[in-house]
Amino acid sequence: MRRNLTQILISLPLFLFPTIFFIEKGMAQNTTIPVKVGVVLDLDTWVGKMGLSCISMALSDFYASHGHYKTRVVTKIRDSKRDVVGAAAAALDLLQNEEVQAIIGPASSMQANFVIGLGDKAHVPIISFSATSPSLSSLRSQYFVRATLNDSAQVPAIRAIVQAFGWREVVLIYVDNEFGNGVIPYLTDALQEIDTRISYRSIIHPLATDDQIREELYKLMTMPTRVFIVHMFTPLGPRLFTRANEIGMMKEGYVWILTDGLTDILSTLDPSVIDSMQGVLGVKPHVPRSKELESFKIRWKRKIQQEYPTNESFELNIFGLWAYDAASGLAMAVEKLGPTNFSFQKSNTHRNSTDLDTVGVSQIGPSLLRSLLSTRFKGLSGHFQIFNRQLRSSAFQVVNVIGKGERGVGFWTPVNGTVRKLHSTSKANLGTIVWPGESPSVPKGWVLPTNKKKMRIGVPVTKGFGEFVKVTRDPSTNATEVTGFSIAVFDAVMAALPYAVPYEYSLFQTPDGDPAGDYNDLIYQVYLQKYDAVVGDTTILANRSLYVDFTLPYTESGVSMIVPIVDRRRKNAWVFLKPLTWDLWVTSSCFFVFIGFVIWVLEHRVNKDFRGPRSHQVGTIFWFSFSTLVFAQKERIVNNLARFVVIIWLFVVLILTQSYTASLTSMLTVQQLNPTITDINELIKKGERVGCHHGSFVHDFLIESMKFDKSKLVIYESPEELDELFSIGRVAAAFDEIPYVKTFLTKYCSKYTAVGPTYKFDGFGFVFPKGSPLVADVSRQVLNVTEGAKMLQFEEAWFGQTTSCPELTNSVSSNSIGLNSFWGLFLIAGVASFVALITCITTFLYENRDALINLNSPSSIWRKIKAMVTRFDDKDLRSHTFREIDQLQDERHQSHGCSYTNFPPSPSSLLIPTHNNSAFFGEQGTPSSGHADPVGPNRRMSPHIMFEYELANINHE
Repeated sequence: MRRNLTQILISLPLFLFPTIFFIEKGMAQNTTIPVKVGVVLDLDTWVGKMGLSCISMALSDFYASHGHYKTRVVTKIRDSKRDVVGAAAAALDLLQNEEVQAIIGPASSMQANFVIGLGDKAHVPIISFSATSPSLSSLRSQYFVRATLNDSAQVPAIRAIVQAFGWREVVLIYVDNEFGNGVIPYLTDALQEIDTRISYRSIIHPLATDDQIREELYKLMTMPTRVFIVHMFTPLGPRLFTRANEIGMMKEGYVWILTDGLTDILSTLDPSVIDSMQGVLGVKPHVPRSKELESFKIRWKRKIQQEYPTNESFELNIFGLWAYDAASGLAMAVEKLGPTNFSFQKSNTHRNSTDLDTVGVSQIGPSLLRSLLSTRFKGLSGHFQIFNRQLRSSAFQVVNVIGKGERGVGFWTPVNGTVRKLHSTSKANLGTIVWPGESPSVPKGWVLPTNKKKMRIGVPVTKGFGEFVKVTRDPSTNATEVTGFSIAVFDAVMAALPYAVPYEYSLFQTPDGDPAGDYNDLIYQVYLQKYDAVVGDTTILANRSLYVDFTLPYTESGVSMIVPIVDRRRKNAWVFLKPLTWDLWVTSSCFFVFIGFVIWVLEHRVNKDFRGPRSHQVGTIFWFSFSTLVFAQKERIVNNLARFVVIIWLFVVLILTQSYTASLTSMLTVQQLNPTITDINELIKKGERVGCHHGSFVHDFLIESMKFDKSKLVIYESPEELDELFSIGRVAAAFDEIPYVKTFLTKYCSKYTAVGPTYKFDGFGFVFPKGSPLVADVSRQVLNVTEGAKMLQFEEAWFGQTTSCPELTNSVSSNSIGLNSFWGLFLIAGVASFVALITCITTFLYENRDALINLNSPSSIWRKIKAMVTRFDDKDLRSHTFREIDQLQDERHQSHGCSYTNFPPSPSSLLIPTHNNSAFFGEQGTPSSGHADPVGPNRRMSPHIMFEYELANINHE
């Protein structure tokens, strides 16, 4: 037995050793490194309770799915008790006593403002999921990470909504604390980019009573703006809307837009508050749907009901999702670091040091911060990514409070702007919106102030040009009536507005009835808020727009010059030469001679009308060509080439004579009204006096821009006075705006005209205060009125018919006709004549080529030309015209008993006339009657035989 016991004792170590080894190995594998993380929240608020539960569930879910991770985040929770000092004390306690490596929280932006400094000192990241104020970014803290959206991220979405509905003025209502003030500069800049003015800022204290809220709302009711942007948190926001509903500010015509501070918690508000917010629009970050999110909501709901069984109004919102993602991201960042030295370096302290001096420095803080900033994953709220130390924004959802909750009406994305569906690229729009008062129509965003009965419209008082503004007084009642073209247009525009705007006219005059100032003074009264608008012949100018807003112009624009006109018809003895320029006269004369010569060449050998003595033939050339002016030529044309040339030439002459007649008639009969002055520089150079309308900006324009001497400007007030100034020669010209110029010329169109250039201005417009919401609507109706038939009726009623007056032109003169107008016709006639002439000469040389070949080569060129000219000068007996004549002559000889045989001469009979055979030709080289005549004594020699004689003579020589 002892032996067995000994064996057991010997084998026991061998059995226990492996067992102990595996136990120690398993314990080593299950060992984790705890990492302390502080949580500072207002635990008695809903956001604090929700955030804490979400952080707890995030860490539990994270390590449940990643059980093999080496690190474990251990939370150290502190209550900030809704106090800035409490949050700072809680953070200081965590850093000193717990030596936490990171702090999640605090809840508000004001608390974070203090805690951030502690994080920088201890190199501990401060991660907030609910501090949204943009002012925190200005601290430029290295260790502050905003795991939520900056409030300024929603500003572009709010701006897009305001721009989509065209509201020109808004009122900002916000809480007077760090949360409320932080986003206001961003909203202001964004609205200015779309020309929307912030007419008023309503700042409400966080602890304001209901009476104070009601008093502020009553103040807003007296203002014209009806678009309110509300940026505040609970519980102040719900109280504001409850009071607004009580005093009637949630009825038709009002617009309320919420920032995400209230929109995110709409689901948690009391039903009575929701009833007071019907028709409100809001924006909030878009949370994409996912299975993980739906599962988490169910689990969270079950957990929160277990922890707070008596409260059934708890609802999960975006802050809870951000808290969940922030805790998950921090756990990932910690795990990336792995097993490391999670410790603090103690600071050197002395006896007089404070608690802040005893805060140590985290050794792992910088590495943890870098790890957190690089962490990316898909969280419950969407894609989690820290950019510029804050959560990157993606899309916002636009919701409309209807019934018992909210309904989505669209989205806003940085890429596509406002869209109905998130992934749509269609035209920017929103779904159907039910506005306050259950109105389906979009509110215009403003109304007339309730503390004013009628708009006070300033009207200028002038002595002339009553067509635009005319003031008449009833002597019996001393009542004034304002009429005129400008008044009629304004009345029509205001009547066309989709809403009623009561107004009354007020004369800008002194107690004596004289004008109280010029147009600049009148417009400045609107800037001083003495008038609500100005209606009249007020010109839109750049310097005036610095103080007031103008509507679109309802008249033409520009400044033009008026000058007298004179009739400069040419009445002298040589006026008949004026219709054509000298180069056209010379060209026409040359072509008349040239065409006559061409016709003579073409007709000379075949037409007896173009034969005879040389003087007769020269006369025929001139007579025939110039007689075509009146188509009185009597010579018969028998050559086809000549007929072709004559047809073209008669067409040229027809156009030339008709143009000459028309131009001469115009010079002798039509009035040629030319302006006396056409150059403005000529006026300045000669120092002429010019007229200028009283009270108009044209006076300063002429002095400053046109450099006229002030002493040369003469002021007039009416068209009659200007006509008198012209009549007595006091002014050489006048400058005025186009509407006045047209009015003046309507009365005196036979004596004056307008000459250029026209200096462009923006015409007449109606004046409203700077930023007035009426400007856009009135301008839109101005376009409708000016494009319709009413404008013509107003013009006919106040300016009369102007069709009998000539248009405003520089000159109505008739100029002489130059060669440029006819060179094409002359070119055609010249080409046709040259072609016909060359064709005729070529044909003649071809027909007589044998004769040219028989000429002796020693003969000179001149002799050959002379022989061909002699041949060309003879009749072409082969032509049908001369054959008809020969037949008639033969018939006459036969009737008188004179018949002979016409044989051509033999070559041997072509004797050269010399002294030995002079008897044959006679002394003059003609055949003698005493010898045998091969042709016949009484028969003329044919041109062909005569040409053979000439050739023989040339060869003999």
